[in-house]
Amino acid sequence: MTSLAHDFAAQLLAFLDSRQTERIDIPVIQPADPFLDMAGESLRGRIFLTESETGETLCLRPEFTIPVCRDHVASGLSVPRRYAYLGEVFRQRRAGGSEFFQAGIEDIGETDTASADARSLADALDLVTTIAPATNWRVTVGDQAVFEAVVSALGLPRGWRHKLARAFGVNGHIEALIETLGHPRAVSHDLPDTVAAALDDGDAAGLIDAIAGRMEELGFTAASGRSAGEIATRLIEQSILDRARLSADEIAVLRGFLGIHVPLAEAAQALRTFADRLDDGSAMEAVIATFARRVEKLAECGVALDQVTYDASFGRALDYYTGLVFEIAALGSEAPVVGGGRYDRLLTLLGAGQAIPGVGFSVWLDRLEAARDSKGEGVA
Repeated sequence: MTSLAHDFAAQLLAFLDSRQTERIDIPVIQPADPFLDMAGESLRGRIFLTESETGETLCLRPEFTIPVCRDHVASGLSVPRRYAYLGEVFRQRRAGGSEFFQAGIEDIGETDTASADARSLADALDLVTTIAPATNWRVTVGDQAVFEAVVSALGLPRGWRHKLARAFGVNGHIEALIETLGHPRAVSHDLPDTVAAALDDGDAAGLIDAIAGRMEELGFTAASGRSAGEIATRLIEQSILDRARLSADEIAVLRGFLGIHVPLAEAAQALRTFADRLDDGSAMEAVIATFARRVEKLAECGVALDQVTYDASFGRALDYYTGLVFEIAALGSEAPVVGGGRYDRLLTLLGAGQAIPGVGFSVWLDRLEAARDSKGEGVA
């Protein structure tokens, strides 16, 4: 898809303008590091990279959320603001061309996050039903914050919580990590005896001394690499991760959570019932209250809650999502037409001097056009 039909583009722009948005133009050439930092190095093989005369790694714009947020941070404009965009993005996909159009809305700085979340999902659903009214849509929501609260309640160390949070929504990855947590394995370190003994004894001071002594024997100094203290800290952190385990009951609790799959109208109660299984279910009260308020706001926006599914295992494989995540697809199709969610950490990571909340969505326009042209065939 290298161009948009005039009537299709005009209809899209009219919709975006009707949502009280500011249309924004984003340069096609972007610094690559923000995308690689947020999406991981696995993205490197799917985007189109080049280099500036000064050696900076650049890329063709692979999506809009990060550059829209970067532009907002650089502008220093006040908030809240609602930005709308329509343009080409460039990245390799499993199906379809590597140059395609996206449109979307980024809602930045609105502190009433439940209302902003509800408006974002409602706008996305209104957009696809306006453009392709004959198509039946499947709407799925998840929540990164709820998942992270569950993992935290299980008492896992910070490193494991981070691993699981990054794997949330990635098919097969989360299950592989759960399997590792449920099956103890012998911890083996290819370390000198004095270092291994101090590590096994939990003797931090002795570990630093043993590492320093070994570095001296080998002629290494802190100036030529990491210090003995830094090496000791990393070994202790890794040892904690190696030894972290969940009991069979805890594994069952985590899998029970991931198995929650209910109409959105029933989701808050399902989460409260689940929280009762935890040793300290009160740890989830705040995130469940936030979840329930968002559901109320969605109902106020006119979204039919019984036509939206809450899937506790649903996430989006991007590091910047912090709360609501959602997708919309034609019924019977696995390929999403819309993807979006909340990203309250993103603007700070991109240089904002203070925390700025954000939520938004993007629409794959080739898929939306195909749904419109199918007139509902094969998707009912």
